[in-house]
Amino acid sequence: MNPTPEPEFVQVFTTGGTIDKVYYDAKDDYTVGDPQIGKLLEEARVNFPYAIEALFKKDSLQMTDADRARIREAVAAAPARRVLITHGTDTMVETARALVGVPDKTIVLVGAMQPARFLGSDAEFNIGYAVAAVQLLPPGVYIAMNGQVFGAERVRKNRERLRFEAAP
Repeated sequence: MNPTPEPEFVQVFTTGGTIDKVYYDAKDDYTVGDPQIGKLLEEARVNFPYAIEALFKKDSLQMTDADRARIREAVAAAPARRVLITHGTDTMVETARALVGVPDKTIVLVGAMQPARFLGSDAEFNIGYAVAAVQLLPPGVYIAMNGQVFGAERVRKNRERLRFEAAP
């Protein structure tokens, strides 16, 4: 029997988005708070090496091409071959496409339609799914949402149905 190989190190970058949003009271709107993925990974008792670095605390609608360039630079400079990025869903596709061509890395973007702090949020499931995807997929850029993995160049967000789906 062959021993199970040691899991690869996963670099996690956070950028904000709904997954990290906080709701203060009835007078306030949502604001992007501290990254939640560390808490979720700790609660799940994951058993693989990882590090988390916050790049931004932005709603993805506020992200610019300069922000996407910064994400690309961070991903390219990371020594890890496996990279997970938490991101707002509204412009996740644009960021994924900006990462296409980063060599020798498996890059998975993930987010949530409801803040991770909310009971019934899709955040825990999506992160768990993305963690599996980033460890199993070959090099490339992917979005892991709604129980599916999509290649960066063949995906879209369906705002009416609140889900991601294959694009023609």
